[in-house]
Amino acid sequence: MAIDEPGFDAVLLLSFGGPEAPDEVMPFLENVTRGRGIPAERLVDVAEHYLHFGGVSPINGINRALIEQLRVQLPDIPVYFGNRNWQPYVEDAVVAMRDNGIRRAAVFTTSAWGGYSSCTQYVEDIARARAAAGDDAPELVKLRHYFDHPLLVEMFAEAISAAAATLPADLRDEARLVFTAHSIPIAADEKHGPRLYSRQVGYATRLVAAAAGYPDFDQVWQSRSGPARIPWLEPDVADHLAALGQKGTRAVIVCPIGFVADHIEVVWDLDYELRLQAENAGIAFARARTPNADPRFARLAAGLIQELRTGSEPARVVGPDPVPGYGCSVNGEPCSPHCCSAASLGRQAKS
Repeated sequence: MAIDEPGFDAVLLLSFGGPEAPDEVMPFLENVTRGRGIPAERLVDVAEHYLHFGGVSPINGINRALIEQLRVQLPDIPVYFGNRNWQPYVEDAVVAMRDNGIRRAAVFTTSAWGGYSSCTQYVEDIARARAAAGDDAPELVKLRHYFDHPLLVEMFAEAISAAAATLPADLRDEARLVFTAHSIPIAADEKHGPRLYSRQVGYATRLVAAAAGYPDFDQVWQSRSGPARIPWLEPDVADHLAALGQKGTRAVIVCPIGFVADHIEVVWDLDYELRLQAENAGIAFARARTPNADPRFARLAAGLIQELRTGSEPARVVGPDPVPGYGCSVNGEPCSPHCCSAASLGRQAKS
């Protein structure tokens, strides 16, 4: 798919970041938690999750593979890579874009959702990176939320079917489908939308369950952190699995709907901790894969760029209930159906 003028002369893949060596783990975690008052002992505990995998998060490698797929979809323009919390930093990527003469770039983030950490914080990352690049920084246009995109729904639905096939044959038909997404404080969820993030997750869950052929399923949360006195979205996936075991559930399929790639929260919290819990409870366990570097994920990103360039209607799967929408705001202004196409940092966005 060629993207020509008026349009973009580059793409920036913007992600969270992760360590790639044991001695990078603590500095990375300090970056992630700076200003949040997280006790040092909690960072040590989390560091063990990364060290269990040799101190390497899978996310950077997945993103590099995704970039190669993006280059197949967008052969005429360069693709840059920048992270919020670790190398390659987004500031360095945007400085390189400036030095290479890039004037206007589309920004694809590895988050499908609205809300602060899922969307607005990426807008802040873009603004910070442009400030680092100075007056000649390229215009950066953040692409919209894609939680209800047909290709995302298709990838997760197929992943559920593939996961089910790994269960013992006599348990597949009775396996309980459990969707999970990263929990956030309830106060944070209510601030955007309100409940923009949790409503979008719930909507996407219903779309994927329908596409996979599961009329009955559960949607829970995972990976909460912070003081116990602060209420977060619940139920927690581990608590939910324990409750399923008490009800006699013999098999589960866990779909990490809230993640587009295998973050450490997927490979540790689910593949390691939750799988071990299931085994100890005598419950057969299968985990649906995330999109990672599936070529369709790159097609999804290219499609978002094409929507914005041409002004076409967003590609969406419409469910039986009203879409929770793109009702967040950027810089105080309500988002359009294209959502963060309004978040053009630099010159006025053009379609």
